[in-house]
Amino acid sequence: MTEVPVISSHILHGMPAFVRQEMGERALRQANRAVGFDLELVEGRNCFIPHAAVVGFVNAAARAAGEPNLGILIAPVMNVANYGSFGRYVLGAETLGEAIEHSISALGYHSTDDRISVTIVGDEIRYSYAFALAGRTGYDIIACAAAGVLLSVFRAYLPVDWKPLRIELDLDKPRQTELFEDAFQCPVLFNSSAVTVVIERHHWSAALRHPSRPIVTIEDVARDRRGGAPREVLDVVTEQIRAQVLTGSVSIDSAAQSMDTSVRTLQRELNRAGTDFRSLVNTARLRRATELLRHTNGSITRVSAEMGYSSPANFARALRKATGLAPREFRLKI
Repeated sequence: MTEVPVISSHILHGMPAFVRQEMGERALRQANRAVGFDLELVEGRNCFIPHAAVVGFVNAAARAAGEPNLGILIAPVMNVANYGSFGRYVLGAETLGEAIEHSISALGYHSTDDRISVTIVGDEIRYSYAFALAGRTGYDIIACAAAGVLLSVFRAYLPVDWKPLRIELDLDKPRQTELFEDAFQCPVLFNSSAVTVVIERHHWSAALRHPSRPIVTIEDVARDRRGGAPREVLDVVTEQIRAQVLTGSVSIDSAAQSMDTSVRTLQRELNRAGTDFRSLVNTARLRRATELLRHTNGSITRVSAEMGYSSPANFARALRKATGLAPREFRLKI
């Protein structure tokens, strides 16, 4: 099993609500199925999900709604400001040039196998993003959304009536190019090597329009996700389980689907790592359960149910085996 590229779940911030409002509950259910868990239940949390699951989410939503231009619809609402500490670090820069540099230096804390770059050619700045699974079915939606995110960086620093020189997309040229030009309010070129926004060079030193945001350092981003986005298969599986535990429904089938692999292949990889899915789930559940016991006043029954245990007794048995203490004893000790 090759490396599974992952990206912060923050990139889908607000997307479930958008899909529900514009396309209906059925479309949202189908989209969530492609991810492997309910995205709304992890919004605001720093989870990492496979790129394949992100593509699956938007593609399933578009299919369920019969909306071939979903990417164009969502591009205007995409905003790097919603991307947790990574977004705060990018938009915490004093100038546009520094914000671009921040996005490049901190990308490893946001995703794996993606690339952000900037080149200056003559009087033009070319700000580019390359998605790890470019070309996959449904990638056209991702490409438009990515252009929207890049534009959000510029709009934080440039006048409200600013427009880019052009946008270049790594998509085949469609029949109706005017739909893209109307959405982005600028010329749009296709068959590019990456998603690229092109602007005038003199904007590089433009100052942040609303400079009241708190200062965020690269160390703040690192503390939010020590070691960066997970790369090893075992770490990626553990992250999928953590997200599933937070939503209350854990399944190896869903984890395998989100990682674009089979259950058998996933089991084989975990065996090679000296563990199995059940053991990882038990560890994740107990870790989360002890957090709830330590930091909330929720009843033992509620904590047990939220963590997916069949009964409070089974939860108590698992906790005693791991810590030597029953739930009430554990609370008294802390």
